[in-house]
Amino acid sequence: MSAETMLRYRVTGRAPQTADTTTLVLEPLERAAPRFRAGQFMMLYSFGVGEVAISISGNPAVDGTILEHTIRAVGAVSRALADTPIGGVIGVRGPFGIGWDVESATGRDLVIIGGGVGLAPLRSVVLAVLAARDAYRRVIVLTGARTPADILFRRDQDRWEFAEHIELHRTVDHPTSDWTGSVGFVTDPIDQLELDPGNSTAFLCGPEPMMRFCAQALLRRGVAATDIRVSVERNMQCGIGRCGHCQLGPLLLCRDGPVVDYGVAGPLLAAREL
Repeated sequence: MSAETMLRYRVTGRAPQTADTTTLVLEPLERAAPRFRAGQFMMLYSFGVGEVAISISGNPAVDGTILEHTIRAVGAVSRALADTPIGGVIGVRGPFGIGWDVESATGRDLVIIGGGVGLAPLRSVVLAVLAARDAYRRVIVLTGARTPADILFRRDQDRWEFAEHIELHRTVDHPTSDWTGSVGFVTDPIDQLELDPGNSTAFLCGPEPMMRFCAQALLRRGVAATDIRVSVERNMQCGIGRCGHCQLGPLLLCRDGPVVDYGVAGPLLAAREL
């Protein structure tokens, strides 16, 4: 079965994350999509409204027929998808794109940095790593949000904070009176980390300025650009590299990304016209 085939999935679970972001659990009505890899995305179709690319935020190590998508309602299609009730049906195509390739970082330290809704595709990295924890050395997770109310996967992060096998650093830009955690940008903790730069692989996702600043901070610490992986988004409409809407310089991100090493992505992200 081709990944281009539209399949019907039923919403079997809903978990509001923030005021405008919801995680949907989807299960196939008939056939299931091919098994996904951490970092890939699906084209999700709200019948009668339209289609949009959404990263997979679930665990690739669990039942491959179940999908989790964390959707921020920012337009007509994403709002319709996020509002789909339990029992509602969504069209699914995919999976598409190049994933994080977590397996290639076996035996290394992992630095996972997510800003805002960028934590959604990185959740699959953390879950995949936890499922094979002995294959990796240190696992450092840095998460940032604008305010405490904007924190994604709060239950997951609460578990990670007290887990012995993960080092979690949480920060918010604008604290509330009851916030007791760190305040500042998600880039701030990087300079304080004890790193083994020659044996570290970094995974970054969030707003492009955030990824640039984080990548530059890691480069200053001695991490190689080819060991820094970023997830880059553009307007993905076909998912198979034909329409050209997701072009970034020589890349078609639905085909050549969304995950790209910073040695390739860095110069492209620095070019304003791209």
